[in-house]
Amino acid sequence: MNSGDTAWILIASSLVMLMTPALGFFYGGLVNRKNVLSTIMHSFFTLALISVMWVLWGYSLAFGPDKGGIIGGLDFVGLRNIAPDDILAGYEIPVMAFVGFQMMFAVITPALITGAFAERKRFKAFVIFSLAWSTLVYAPVAHWVWGGGWLFEFGALDFAGGTVIHVTSGIAAIVAARMLGPRVGFGSKHADPHDLTMTVLGAGLLWFGWFGFNAGSALAANGLAAHAFVVTNTAAAMGAMTWMTVSWIRHGRPSVLGAAVGAVAGLVGITPAAGFVSASSAIIIGFGAGLLCFFAVDLLKKVAKTDDALDVFAVHGVGGMWGALATGLFAEEAIGGTNGLFFGNAEQLWIQTVAVVSVAAFAAVMTMIILKAISLVTALRVPEDEEALGLDSSQHGELAYQL
Repeated sequence: MNSGDTAWILIASSLVMLMTPALGFFYGGLVNRKNVLSTIMHSFFTLALISVMWVLWGYSLAFGPDKGGIIGGLDFVGLRNIAPDDILAGYEIPVMAFVGFQMMFAVITPALITGAFAERKRFKAFVIFSLAWSTLVYAPVAHWVWGGGWLFEFGALDFAGGTVIHVTSGIAAIVAARMLGPRVGFGSKHADPHDLTMTVLGAGLLWFGWFGFNAGSALAANGLAAHAFVVTNTAAAMGAMTWMTVSWIRHGRPSVLGAAVGAVAGLVGITPAAGFVSASSAIIIGFGAGLLCFFAVDLLKKVAKTDDALDVFAVHGVGGMWGALATGLFAEEAIGGTNGLFFGNAEQLWIQTVAVVSVAAFAAVMTMIILKAISLVTALRVPEDEEALGLDSSQHGELAYQL
């Protein structure tokens, strides 16, 4: 056991944990003030719910002994058969540190989806959905890519969660938005963010936590972690500048919100590539994420007429797919993994494409099945009068602001 590596992974886990309440602030500032608490609660309660689920069965399904390349076995249910001094194979950290690190990844993924159905989903339906989705979608995909499953064997590269976290959550978001239907007044009522200060604070904390997200995925305090740290910051910065500049050209003013969302888009884009690409490639990936995600927001609302309330698919779905494919373009064997298309290995781009398509299809189908099953038991969204009143009051009996 290496005490330095262990300390770094525990710190990185804490940084990733911070990202979930940070997401609550990021999302909370974007909604109407009558829905602030309900939106923050989605993130905060997910932290509690999925932490327990991960200990009971989530970790075992994701990282237990492989069963046909599809799912992990039940050897680690309740974290049994894991002693405090057990060392993670191939590394010098305790297995329990890895459990905690991966727990925080599992926590934030369903929390990301909540932005799609903000301001209209019943809390009861949200709880059931988060638990079922994490079990039936997140855990299997995590096993496919990281737990020795079929995509791992196929050679898919995903350093910190482009497919596992962002593609799954982004696809689930668009499916959920379509199945729940738009908010009352969507398309005719202009809904500005109620507190951009809160949103920018959330974005800053997400950026900060993302260093644990990506650099921590090296699973050691080494040169690869330092490299991932630098390219993560580079892509975030480029994403922020790109989104703000495009918005400035289109609307005539440099948008504060655009800079914040662009940074998140850049962070999403670099996530699968952080341990495989150079800093100069990170600039291109951040630029692509800022540009593609910006136009995806417009396309979704104006062309697809879909009320993905907080643009989860446009940022995480599109950004995650771009990042996963860009890994197949810019990966360098000298940094980690294998070469991509631009370094003489066209096959890696094909492998990344298969990973994106298969994960997206699985997440879409399973999300539809889960939501349909829940709708047979309880209503997915609140009644129209409760939506008009606001979910803070109708679902929780509390108000964010006493005005």
